[in-house]
Amino acid sequence: MRTVIKIEGPADFFKRGKLVAKLADQGKTISREHIISFEDPEDMARLITTAKLALFREVRRSAGSITELAERLHRDRSAVKRDIDDLEKAGLIEVQDIPLSGHGRKKEVRAIAEQVLLAI
Repeated sequence: MRTVIKIEGPADFFKRGKLVAKLADQGKTISREHIISFEDPEDMARLITTAKLALFREVRRSAGSITELAERLHRDRSAVKRDIDDLEKAGLIEVQDIPLSGHGRKKEVRAIAEQVLLAI
């Protein structure tokens, strides 16, 4: 699925919603894309920091636990966890609780978005 991150005001947001509703009413195909929109460019900038983009690229390359990702990126685990929370909230990644053989569990981070486009 394609994910688009962009800045748009309420009028554009509702215009897009009306278009989707019209397509649905007509029984036409609605494109599968996940849109993350921001009214304030500063809010968007908080999501697309250099560190978060590097983390997202690493998760897309290979899923892993929070600790594994922190080690691969040479970053503090707590900082990686905060970035994962932000990316998960935006719908770019997901964290799954996976049982380990024998005992215990681990949280595995996987990418949801296949393609991310930045539109301004």
